[in-house]
Amino acid sequence: MIRAVVFDVGECLVDESREYGAWADWLGVPRHTFHSMFGAVIAQGRDYRETFQEFRPGFDLYEEREKRAAAGQPETFGEEDLYGDVRPALAELRGDGLWLGIAGNQTVRAGRILRELFSDDVDLIGTSDDWGASKPDPEFFKRVAAVVPFEVDEILYVGDRCDNDIRPAEKAGMRTALVRRGPWATIQWNTAEARESPTFRVDGLLELPRSIREFNGPAR
Repeated sequence: MIRAVVFDVGECLVDESREYGAWADWLGVPRHTFHSMFGAVIAQGRDYRETFQEFRPGFDLYEEREKRAAAGQPETFGEEDLYGDVRPALAELRGDGLWLGIAGNQTVRAGRILRELFSDDVDLIGTSDDWGASKPDPEFFKRVAAVVPFEVDEILYVGDRCDNDIRPAEKAGMRTALVRRGPWATIQWNTAEARESPTFRVDGLLELPRSIREFNGPAR
């Protein structure tokens, strides 16, 4: 049975369009050009951070984050950046008695924002900066498994990427759900891995409660 659901953050719960637009502005690059290069980098199977190198060789993302913060333009997101199905999906899953968590590759600052937004809605919020391990490192998923109070095969990890979410979570022994939104899922959706690997493929988070109920079968 699935007893716990753990969500990725970017492009799963949070629409990152505004933030990547802000990075384009910071670089002085037209947003359309930045987004086009971003998609090309992903389609080539490269790390998304290489996008910045295409426009500014030697770009240090951590250093530039600090510069943005010092300039009064820190990376941020809020309620208005959440996908519209996030709140109702969490409420329905909670109503079904599932343990809920949020765990993704996020900074300490992002972790604080997540706790402000979701502390009343989920049982756990963890970030890569909290744990000192980033996806797809197996250690990240070991940390997830260690803090969830159920067996690893009773955990459903929900994300938008085959490479960072579905593949490593599956290797860790978890069930997985691939949600179709954001650049990664859009590009990867019709690949063999995206079709065959996830336990569930969903167009939105509101499909999860029913999928989980059907997977779990009659109440025991």
